[in-house]
Amino acid sequence: MAAGHSIDPARWQKAFEVLMGRIAGRFVRVEPRRRARAFVLGLLSDLPRKNCWTLAEQAGDANPYGLQHLLSRAKWDADAVRDDIRGFVVEHLHHEDAVLVVDETGDLKKGTGTVGVQRQYTGTAGRIENSQVAVYLAYSTPLGHAAIDRELYVPRSWTEDTARCQAAGIPDNVAFATKPALAVRMITRTLDVGVPASWVAGDEVYGANPHLRTALEKRQVGYVLAVARDHQITTHAGTFRADALIEKLPRRAWQKLSAGAGAKGHRFYDWALADLADDRPGHHQLLVRRNRRTGELAFYRCYSAAPVPLSTLVRVAGRRWTVEETFQSGKGLTGLDEHQVRRWTSWHRWVTLAMLAHAFLTVVRADEHARHPKPDGLIPLTCNEIQRLFIALVVRPIHGTAHRLKWSHWRRRHQARSQASHYQRQAAQT
Repeated sequence: MAAGHSIDPARWQKAFEVLMGRIAGRFVRVEPRRRARAFVLGLLSDLPRKNCWTLAEQAGDANPYGLQHLLSRAKWDADAVRDDIRGFVVEHLHHEDAVLVVDETGDLKKGTGTVGVQRQYTGTAGRIENSQVAVYLAYSTPLGHAAIDRELYVPRSWTEDTARCQAAGIPDNVAFATKPALAVRMITRTLDVGVPASWVAGDEVYGANPHLRTALEKRQVGYVLAVARDHQITTHAGTFRADALIEKLPRRAWQKLSAGAGAKGHRFYDWALADLADDRPGHHQLLVRRNRRTGELAFYRCYSAAPVPLSTLVRVAGRRWTVEETFQSGKGLTGLDEHQVRRWTSWHRWVTLAMLAHAFLTVVRADEHARHPKPDGLIPLTCNEIQRLFIALVVRPIHGTAHRLKWSHWRRRHQARSQASHYQRQAAQT
C-alpha cells in the first residue's frame, strides 16, 4: 500500500474467506456453495440495483438461473446460516454493554402474490401502502451493530387463506403472530444459545405489549421500551397517562444527558425518571426524554432486575437508534430490501445472505477501528468506504465486452417473451 495508508486488502479478503468457510457446511453440494459466495460478493458490489439478473451478470454467469435456483430449490438451510451470522457477529462485537434491539421495516411491493404482502402501515413510507413487513433483531454494542435474526410478518389475511399460503410456499405450521410475538420468538432464540445481552430496546409497538414485557421479566432481562404519550402508568399516587405524569415531576428531576454520539456530536436531551407501582419482582420505572430545543417528549417503560442509575437507562434508550442505522446500511449497501422474490423460502434466503454481507462490513469496520482508533486527519473507516475499497481492491470483477453483449441479448430476449405473454393473456381476457 502507498505510504501513510494502513489498509490491508489481504486481511479483508482473509476475513471474507473465513466467514464464507464458516457457512460452507450448510450447503449439501459444492455448486450452491460457490453460488452463495458469488451472490454475497454481488451484494457487496456497487451495483445500482441488485437482483438475480444483475448479480448473475456481475458474477460472470451466462444467465440468472443458477442464482434463482440457489434461492428457491437448492438444498441448504437458511436458518442454520442465520445462526452462523449470529455467532460471527457476537464473537467479534462482544461487549458487556450489549443491547438487543428489535424493530420492523417494510418494503413497498406491487401486486398481491408476494409472500406477506398487503396494504398495511410501514414506516418506510410513513403511511399505509402495499408492502411486506419483517421484524429484525439487532445486536448492538459500542463496537458496532448488525442484524442477527429476522422473522417475516404474515398478516391474518394470509394465514386465514390456506390456498394463498400454499401458493407462496408458506409452511403449514406457520400461524398468525403479532410483531411483538415475533420479537419474543427471536429474543428467546438468541438468549437460549447464551448470547450475552442484559438489555432489550424497542419502539412503541413493543413497549405497549404486556406479553413481551412479561417474557423479558421472567428471564430477568432488562428493557427500555418506548410507549405512547397516552400509555397508562400506575404509580403509588394513582394511575395516569404518561404525559400527565410528568407534570407532577419537580424541576430538579430533570438531568441533561447524552443519548450517544451522532454524526454531528452528542445527542443531548433532558431526562427524568419516575418509579412505577408494580408488585412483581424487579424495578419498574417510566423514563421521559425531553428535546432541549423543541420540548418534544418521548416516554419509555423500563425494567431492571437490580437498581440501575439513570445514565444506564439513557444509554440503552439511545442504543435503540442503531437498528435504524442497521436498516439504512443494510438496504443501501447490501440490498436487504431489493429482493424480487415471491415465495417464503426465497425471501428468507435472500434476506439471510444480505444480513451476512452486512455483518461482514460491520465486523471489518470494528476491526479497523480497533487497529486504528484515531487516524491522523481522517474519520475512521465507515461501512460505505469499506464496501467501496473491498470491491476495488479485493474483488475487482473483470468481464469483457462479449460477456456484456451476451447479457444485453439475453435480457432483451427474455423481456420480449414476457411482453408477448402479457399481450396474449390480455387478448384472451378480452
